[in-house]
Amino acid sequence: MKVLFLNPQGNFDKHDSHLTEHPDFGGQLVYVKEVSRELAKMNVSVDIVTRQIIDENWPEFAKTIDYFDDTKNPRIIRIAFGGKKFLNKELLWPFLNEYVENIITFYNGEKIDFVTTHYADGGYAGVLLKSKKDIDFSFTGHSLGAQKMDKMGVNYENFEKFDTEYNFSKRIMAERLAMKYAYKIIVSTNMERFEQYSHPLYIDVSDVNNDNKFKVVPPGVNTQIFNDNFKEIDEDTIQKITEKTKGIFKPFIILSSRLDEKKNHIGVVKAYASSKRLQEIANLGIFLRGISNPFEDINHLSEKEQGILKPILQVIKEAKIEDKVYFFDFRSQKALASAYKYFAQLKSIFAITAFYEPFGLAPIEAGACGLAVVATKNGGPSEIFSDGSGVLVDPFDIEDIERGLVEALQNFEIYSKKVKNRVLQKYTWKKTAEGYLEVIKEGIKNKTPKINLSNFELNAKELILKYLKDRE
Repeated sequence: MKVLFLNPQGNFDKHDSHLTEHPDFGGQLVYVKEVSRELAKMNVSVDIVTRQIIDENWPEFAKTIDYFDDTKNPRIIRIAFGGKKFLNKELLWPFLNEYVENIITFYNGEKIDFVTTHYADGGYAGVLLKSKKDIDFSFTGHSLGAQKMDKMGVNYENFEKFDTEYNFSKRIMAERLAMKYAYKIIVSTNMERFEQYSHPLYIDVSDVNNDNKFKVVPPGVNTQIFNDNFKEIDEDTIQKITEKTKGIFKPFIILSSRLDEKKNHIGVVKAYASSKRLQEIANLGIFLRGISNPFEDINHLSEKEQGILKPILQVIKEAKIEDKVYFFDFRSQKALASAYKYFAQLKSIFAITAFYEPFGLAPIEAGACGLAVVATKNGGPSEIFSDGSGVLVDPFDIEDIERGLVEALQNFEIYSKKVKNRVLQKYTWKKTAEGYLEVIKEGIKNKTPKINLSNFELNAKELILKYLKDRE
């Protein structure tokens, strides 16, 4: 069985070069890599089809064919399109027809059984490939343009400005086409299906009430990295922690999400600052990237990150709790996992009180390492922890955040055990790949009608402007 993963943006190599260090090299690439590798273990021949870059600043991505390891499955196939230099994902749209034509040339009649497509540009490429070679595909959006547009405050007056930078007209039309022609739309949660895909800009093409159109396949945890087994590789991170905490053996409340206003770090900080009970039973640990002492080195962060961190530091100063709050600088998944393991031994908890969290991979990674979890009730975590394996809180209610933190700390053993079991039963990349394999086998068996068009208008501008005007 031959399966392609279409992922035109970002890139892949065995060293995970630039992973999480660039907006085009984020969680989507981790997702595609992990699912493809697990499918390969199930005797599926897998190719990740991405973009070839011949650029002195990006030397890792020049080979046409590459591999993650000696198994040579999956393969990384780099297709030349859009010139040789690196291009940000927003600039790839004019070249996707070339991408698909060159895919067809590369495979030169080789039988391809099914295609999985990722993000809007991959979805659009799947539509084009279906129209030219009649190969069925699934669509995984990862994030959708309409929600991003709404969150950025796009309106009728400022649309042109945002569209120039983010190509919303092209992205949303690509998503609409992918939703319409995909054999199956793969989502992480039912909430994603019914809330995000029922947006007015998609509702006529996504058919959220059609169970045959959607498949819930949650992302997974890399249990080789995120687990509760201490290894030699953990020692460096643990030494750094103990040097900073000077041997304090008190539980911690851990905040490790990226500095983003939506993640609502300040909600936890305010709950902690206002609660003598929390201060008695736990310290607060905030994980940053790039600095370990924000009181002195905050200028090393971006303007946006400084804007989020400064009010947090102000709350800490006003509450006079500097001696109870610790900042740590962890820059890799392995260091993060090592830290989680250490703090789990102190009976600590992981907190994510985002105003809205689409899925929630971070809390299950922390849970796999033995931390108890307190999470927002808004979004994916309410589905992940529907069995009571985590404590859900209202992110807009400081008192409720305090309640949840106290509950998790006081019942650490119960919640720690429950969440570890939950992860192993439902949230591993093997489970994710099994979900994909079901879709692939169904798709091969149940052919969809041929698409007779080969040229598609990639412009949803009028549709978007009508939506924005009607919303005013």
